[in-house]
Amino acid sequence: MDTPEQPDEQRAAERDRTRTNLIVFAVAIAVVIAGVWLVNTMVDMRRRQECAESGRHNCAPIDVPDRRTW
Repeated sequence: MDTPEQPDEQRAAERDRTRTNLIVFAVAIAVVIAGVWLVNTMVDMRRRQECAESGRHNCAPIDVPDRRTW
């Protein structure tokens, strides 16, 4: 049995809806990634602040390259 073809308007509407859904999904993923980064940054800053408030030194160590001479 042949299935009736969808009108052009309906196909165009489905394409637009699909495109919109993909854009919304991409934006949602970007928001989640930004949120995770922000939370990790805030946790790191809180750890450093707690370390400094407790009177300790060297709360944020600096990575120094190895000084090997050949």
